[in-house]
Amino acid sequence: REENVQSVPIAVSAFSEETIRNASMVTMDDYSRHTPGFTVTNFNPVTPQPFIRGIGSSPSDAGSDASVGVFIDGVYAGRAGGYRADMFDIQRVEVLRGPQGTLFGRNATGGLVHYITRKPAEGFDGYIKGTYGDYDLYKVEGAIGGGTETLSARFSGAYTEADGYVTNRLDPGNDLNNADDQSGRLQVLWTPTDSIDFLFNARMAQQDIDTGFFENVSSIRTGELTPKEFNPVLEYIDNDGDVYAGDYDDPGFNDLETEGYTGTLNWDVGAFRITSITDYSMVEREYIEDSDASPAPVFNFFLLTDAEQFSQEIRFDGEAEAFKWVAGVYYLDLEIDDSNGAITDPFIAPVYEEIGIDRTPGSEAGLNNAYTSDLESWSVFGQVDFPLTDDLTLIAGGRYIVDDKDFDYVTNAVEFVDPRSKSGFNNNSNLANVIPLASYSGSSKDKEWSARLQLDWAVNDDLLVYGGWNRGVKGGGFNAPIFPLTPPLDYNDETMSYDPEQLDAFEVGFKSTLADGLVRFNGAAYYYDYSDYQAFFIVGIDTITFNTDAESMGGELELQASLFDGLDILLGAAYNDIDVDIGNETVASVQSPEWNLNALVRYEWPMFGGAMAIQGDIVYRSEHYFALTGLETVEEDGYSVSNASLTYTTDNQAWQVSAFVKNLTDEEYLVQTFDLSGLDVFGITEQYYGRPRWWGVSLKYSWGG
Repeated sequence: REENVQSVPIAVSAFSEETIRNASMVTMDDYSRHTPGFTVTNFNPVTPQPFIRGIGSSPSDAGSDASVGVFIDGVYAGRAGGYRADMFDIQRVEVLRGPQGTLFGRNATGGLVHYITRKPAEGFDGYIKGTYGDYDLYKVEGAIGGGTETLSARFSGAYTEADGYVTNRLDPGNDLNNADDQSGRLQVLWTPTDSIDFLFNARMAQQDIDTGFFENVSSIRTGELTPKEFNPVLEYIDNDGDVYAGDYDDPGFNDLETEGYTGTLNWDVGAFRITSITDYSMVEREYIEDSDASPAPVFNFFLLTDAEQFSQEIRFDGEAEAFKWVAGVYYLDLEIDDSNGAITDPFIAPVYEEIGIDRTPGSEAGLNNAYTSDLESWSVFGQVDFPLTDDLTLIAGGRYIVDDKDFDYVTNAVEFVDPRSKSGFNNNSNLANVIPLASYSGSSKDKEWSARLQLDWAVNDDLLVYGGWNRGVKGGGFNAPIFPLTPPLDYNDETMSYDPEQLDAFEVGFKSTLADGLVRFNGAAYYYDYSDYQAFFIVGIDTITFNTDAESMGGELELQASLFDGLDILLGAAYNDIDVDIGNETVASVQSPEWNLNALVRYEWPMFGGAMAIQGDIVYRSEHYFALTGLETVEEDGYSVSNASLTYTTDNQAWQVSAFVKNLTDEEYLVQTFDLSGLDVFGITEQYYGRPRWWGVSLKYSWGG
């Protein structure tokens, strides 16, 4: 149901098409910069990892559900690579904070991010936009659409290319983390009657980039950064102080392809409405990185993905005066055929020596861990808004879920005949002398329920107060370790599987409109109590998920103000304190800064018959950690990143020219680290930094609409 965000008793930040355009929002990280309590980091340079109120997931688990659900036009994106590409031609974005499960789609404990693309419409309209920027950035995006009252269509597309911003000193002409992305979307809308419409959506995206870089920081003592001390394991030290340069003997790449088809039927039968969403999506990816981040041929981690997803949702909703209801069923079938591992001759060659197998000339030994995960999920859900009085409304909802999962995993020592990082390196034709080391098979059938019970009090037309209880659930899953396990870990259910997660969330909040509609001031406070919280700890480059208990408390404030003509202000503040039980102590969760502050100021004034606008924004995130150990090797002290732009728009809105600077102060900040410290591992800490300062200019022409 589409409603005014100020009348929705949920902590939600919504961004309109105008706001998205004015703030130049493109990636998920852009939206997180303007949403209290929402952060986006990267598990590796190409895999986004969203966190809401300190809750997120490890995207490396084949059988893992997402704590933060990502939806595109109502369709759940079941794998992280499915929403990697930049989003374009967007009508609205909604970020919901707190458990989700009684209204639509797949359940999630942390919240959700929902992208709503612009749909076909009657009449001829569209736009084309070109951008040139730092690092030889070239980007073209656009859309064209139109039709009749009965049949209309819209095609949108984007292409981006840019040089990398990380220098490989061993190959100076080929910088890393470049851009080479292309995406397309075709939508056809058929409206045979006033009460029925059917939308067909077909989309694709491709990415082929050189990546897998990390800054190599010497850490020869466990849990300690030793940047000035030579690393005898790699026989190397990188102490030039440039976090955007390294010596990579075999830099990696990311080759990603996504594809999807959706059919959405809306039918107003009078007493209620029926919505049916049928979707098929697929993700294929080859990713490999130079994990030792050095000239030494020690360890190249890889991850290959082949995932297919089918989902079907049927939803009914209706209302009678103040009484509103929604009910539905949801089915998801997600089949994953993945593999991870590493080309690592120094670690695996001894296996062949011990057995006495002759090596293939020119090959390098490594690990190849193949695993499959099949998930079949059914759920029924519903919610009612029942008016107790003219001002007081009771909201009650629930969901019942059955998740059936099968998981098979095998770890093999192999020889990579041609060990270079290139497409097809993991094909059977490039593997020799395969030695099975261990295997595991598991299955689970989890039956879970979620619920919502809440009271809303409309104090007056400009103030809504709400409070309630929300039970969120997240399905169990399975681990897919990279290295062979050693005691006390083993290939059994205790290590390889983890149970569903339950969350009891208690929240109070308010939404207010002030100064005759010129100011919106909203706030929320919450307490979360977890059972079987799915925590993940990183051992080297392995991520193992396990169950424990946790609790969290915090709150958010949001202010939107247009105090006089031309001035727009957006302010946000979030506080979060989450404690995870580890043995006999509690530790802070990963990627969960206590404070998250954001601000945006935009001023527009008439000029040259049109309008000129200047805008600045800043986000601050306090100290946080990338692993539960809390050691200095996985610590980010806190940072602030600011952006600025200047935009001119003609009076008829047809032409727009803009200049922007991202990361205005050239802040160096960490978005991920991996602790490989100690001489018994690699003696390093891998550090992945956010983008340095970069600038760009764009020109956009729009017509129709």
